[in-house]
Amino acid sequence: MQKLKERWGVTSNFDIVMIFIVFAVTGSSSVKIARPVLEFLGFSRENFGEEWYFSVLYWAIRIFTIFPIYQVLLVCFGWLFGQFSFFWNFEKKMLSRLGLGFLFKS
Repeated sequence: MQKLKERWGVTSNFDIVMIFIVFAVTGSSSVKIARPVLEFLGFSRENFGEEWYFSVLYWAIRIFTIFPIYQVLLVCFGWLFGQFSFFWNFEKKMLSRLGLGFLFKS
């Protein structure tokens, strides 16, 4: 636990528990939200064929849909659980590693 506190820059075990809860709730919520979003856009599983490559295409689209939903929910749930600054910094770091750091330049 001490290593995580030092690495993440938090001071209490309560903060670490809140961070773990935010990660868990965000992951579950983003997966649950992705299905109705895809169905609204017309990408339901039934619209794809039975061949394996249609399954790969469907799951690729689903994962690319889950990713931005996850990013937004991570900051929102972080704010709700009182960990906004941790998750905002986490988000900036992750997006800069993906080459999208220009979004946060001042």
